[in-house]
Amino acid sequence: MMSLISLPQLANFPVSHNDSEQRLILTGISWGEYQQFLDSLGDSATYRTIYLEGVLEIMSPSRRHEVSKKSIGRLLEVYLEAAEIDFWGLGSTTLRGEKGKAGKEPDECYCLETDKELPDLAIEVIVTSGNIKILEVYRRLGVKEVWLWQNDQLEIYYLENDQYSRQENSQLLPNLDLNLLSQFINHPNPRLAMKEFRELVINS
Repeated sequence: MMSLISLPQLANFPVSHNDSEQRLILTGISWGEYQQFLDSLGDSATYRTIYLEGVLEIMSPSRRHEVSKKSIGRLLEVYLEAAEIDFWGLGSTTLRGEKGKAGKEPDECYCLETDKELPDLAIEVIVTSGNIKILEVYRRLGVKEVWLWQNDQLEIYYLENDQYSRQENSQLLPNLDLNLLSQFINHPNPRLAMKEFRELVINS
């Protein structure tokens, strides 16, 4: 039960300091217990959670995970600035919906054009797969588009008729060259990656 899980007890749950991710999966967790646990975490960036119908997964992300998600976010913001598209970056804000019994902290998420309660776009870096289906959580939350970065490839999913379908291009940002963006995600120098990507975007 969640009442048995607290931050002090999580001290024994290993925090990743290298390329290994740590996961703890709990079952039989009520919505109220999930909410209580989120309150106990507060603004802690040490752990990420994902909840779906009584199953709670707690993850300590790896260095590689964090480097990739920051890289994708920076490059996307370079494009949005160059394309003069207004955006609000919500980072890893906890998204939750009691009706759908689902909740998650995205790796990165954004509202486009106007600020909204729910982001239009969520980005997930997958280094190791968990037990909870990420797209099902986002479907229940109603996020329009989800990008999955896995095995050095971007997969784009767009929500239509309450189901996600895989897309070749972003439906929210149809002029964004995702192949070009992908080439810079693993660039060894983040500053140069942003500079070179911006130049290519502006001159395209």
